[in-house]
Amino acid sequence: MTYVDRTLTCVDCAVEFIHSAADQEYYVQKGFASDPKRCASCRASRRATREAGYDVRDIGGPRGYERGDEHVAREYFAVICSSCGNQAQVPFKPRMDRPVYCSDCFRQVKPD
Repeated sequence: MTYVDRTLTCVDCAVEFIHSAADQEYYVQKGFASDPKRCASCRASRRATREAGYDVRDIGGPRGYERGDEHVAREYFAVICSSCGNQAQVPFKPRMDRPVYCSDCFRQVKPD
């Protein structure tokens, strides 16, 4: 079977990540039935939380939405849109090897 790199969206942080052909082949060899739902950074964070002895539900639900007063504000980064050149704020640290878009341009570029 031939595998092709695919772009998936993380259920925790909504950042797009690549599920590579090699990873897909590994998943099949391990018998995993579904694609990953989280990016590498969110998976590492959940793993660290589990290894520290916490249950994800203890720190505010499966996606962290029920944290109440202890909610930490998300950090935003100022960027220049790769398409229109306007300034924008994004909830992730941009990498230099990928384009970053403002929300309007992202809606136009994003595959449906």
